[in-house]
Amino acid sequence: MALRAPQLAVLALAATAVVLVFQGTFGYLFGEWQRDEYSHGFVIPLISAYLLWRQRARFAQLNWRTSWSGVALALLGLAIYFLGSLASITTVDAYALVIVIAGCVLGVMGWQAFKVALVPIALLFLMNPIPQFFYNNLSLRLQLLSSQMGVAFMRLAGVSVFLEGNVIDLGNYKLQVADACSGLRYLFPLMTLGVIIAYLFRGKAWMRWCLFLSTVPITVLMNSLRVGVIGILVDRYGIAQAEGFLHWFEGWVVFIACLLVLLAEGWALLRLTGDARSLREVLTPVAAPPAAAGATLRSRELGKPAVVVLLLLLAAVLPARALPQRPEVRPHRENFADFPLQVAGWRGRRLTMEPIYLDTLRLDDYVLVDFVRDGALPAGHAPARAPVNFYVAYYASQRNGLSAHSPRSCLPGGGWDILEFGQHRLPGAGTAGTELRVNRAIVQHGSERELVYYWFQERGRSITSEYLVKWYLLEDALLRNRTDGALVRLVTPLPQDELASAADARLAEFTASVLPTLAKYLPD
Repeated sequence: MALRAPQLAVLALAATAVVLVFQGTFGYLFGEWQRDEYSHGFVIPLISAYLLWRQRARFAQLNWRTSWSGVALALLGLAIYFLGSLASITTVDAYALVIVIAGCVLGVMGWQAFKVALVPIALLFLMNPIPQFFYNNLSLRLQLLSSQMGVAFMRLAGVSVFLEGNVIDLGNYKLQVADACSGLRYLFPLMTLGVIIAYLFRGKAWMRWCLFLSTVPITVLMNSLRVGVIGILVDRYGIAQAEGFLHWFEGWVVFIACLLVLLAEGWALLRLTGDARSLREVLTPVAAPPAAAGATLRSRELGKPAVVVLLLLLAAVLPARALPQRPEVRPHRENFADFPLQVAGWRGRRLTMEPIYLDTLRLDDYVLVDFVRDGALPAGHAPARAPVNFYVAYYASQRNGLSAHSPRSCLPGGGWDILEFGQHRLPGAGTAGTELRVNRAIVQHGSERELVYYWFQERGRSITSEYLVKWYLLEDALLRNRTDGALVRLVTPLPQDELASAADARLAEFTASVLPTLAKYLPD
């Protein structure tokens, strides 16, 4: 592929512009790759470059018809980058980087060559961390699944065990299936290997998809087996089996086992379809044919789309470098330490949260109070004396993945089963007597039942949808330079002999009583 000096200079200038625009993104990615879940990110650019290099013969044979679609794709990537930068929302610029790279390739080489390069370029998406909101939800679900399946393995081995959410009770010992045991440390690297194996696998398309998609159940199954084995070892040899080097070593053994299962699946697919080739033969990339003797290199021309892509990158350098780091607006508010324990006929007792939960939630301020109705009550009104647990978690900034954890995700981790879930309207409980909409759940733990109300209070908005919270977070970060917000949760016991309507009335009355006091602690 013959490129003249001016053309090489254009490509070098474009690469330099990408580095200058995304300089901060490279630093962010390097920091994220220090985490165990994303430590495979260091090798993904190298693997992508190797896979592209292996296709160099095909690139040489194809005509390069530059495409204006590459200009649109690069422009989209730059728009996403500036949008994320102005909103100071992390991970967005990392995805924008891959989109811009894809736009450059499409703009320079055209659709035929881009199809050849598509998988190695798409592989770069797997070097990026997923948004923290999705990470938290995925981690919680995998923890529950690993706990349940791990306990099933223990019982098959004859171990007497009791499961309470993510806590495995062995009698003498209790094990908690935390974030580190959710399986994400295996899932993301194994998905990357699944993409590479499926790409190299010279078989039918459905077989490639099977190899890639099976990385998820393989990871869940093997991680659950790991949890089960740890529980069995702890039951028989003590708590040291779940700590230190042995725990780390078990993790590596499970990951290697996942990879071997994936390769065994590829071998089985070949045999089931009557393909006699060996797995090594199927996965070995076809060597690039040597150039014919006396063959001349085909001259390449960089068309107008390629030049426009370069101009877009050069035009983005100065704004990207000069983009001001806007100090986030953090409105004045009262501290929850001063929250009153007497609220409109309700008397409270302040509670504190254990450090282990504070380390997980990473909130800026919170209030946790058990309220009961104050004063004497007429005979026959005993249920009204039931307490209302009032909890508000406040975040001064929800950038960088910090946000309130939804009770709908967290309650099952504590062993609570959600019997009912939906939305509930509280007429007159909102600001200035407006209607307040809340999430309502009835949960059960053993013989205990509770009624739960919760919603997200986000810069003057009362929101029930977790996804709508993220939308307004982006909107307010851009337009108001604010991302503060809070989770408000109310819980009251629901004994078997009490109607749900009585508990609803209790929570509705307390909500209407406490919201005027809460207003100065959660600024509009």
